[in-house]
Amino acid sequence: MEAFTQLDGLVVPLDRANVDTDVIIPKQFLKSIKRTGFGPNLFDAWRYRDHGEPGQDNSARPLREEFILNQPRYQGASILLVRENFGCGSSREHAVWAMQDYGFRCVIGPSFAEIFSSNCGKNGVLAIRLDANTMDKLFDEVEANTGYRLHVDLERQQISRVNGELIPFDFDPALKQLLLNGIDEISVTLQHSDEIRAYEQQRLQKTPWLFTDLA
Repeated sequence: MEAFTQLDGLVVPLDRANVDTDVIIPKQFLKSIKRTGFGPNLFDAWRYRDHGEPGQDNSARPLREEFILNQPRYQGASILLVRENFGCGSSREHAVWAMQDYGFRCVIGPSFAEIFSSNCGKNGVLAIRLDANTMDKLFDEVEANTGYRLHVDLERQQISRVNGELIPFDFDPALKQLLLNGIDEISVTLQHSDEIRAYEQQRLQKTPWLFTDLA
């Protein structure tokens, strides 16, 4: 996956609490496991006025102009502000794939569903938790200033606001290293492939009967 070190991005505020994964990417789009192509259907029911289906030409669908992602000032955003309990509901990894495919590399909120947060880390999306008061300030600033941007530095674990103020954030040390290096747990395991093969050969020599084909 793509490493995450620093991000300077346009911010979009999604001012809704308890947004579940069925809203993030509806169930009819879960047939594919390619991890790409989900971006046009992110928040599908909120973005479009009709019912979306896989393979549909989204460019011809009627938009809900009032929805935040459809507003011109937020086009090209890569940082998403959310409210509490974002990503609740089912554990579908497609929700993170859709956000990433749309262009979001970072999501900031007061709390996330545990599995959603884990899926973010496994796919190179940085999920940052900030206290509710700080989130209120960020929402106010974004809505009051067109083109509002934040600079996110994972190495230093801080967010730079437009006025120069720094917002520190806590982050899991092990996950931080995975994101900084652009690797997941499988990649970490494969780094020890020589030792794994050596162990398998040792087991084969010591207990060959365990590997006998009894069919």
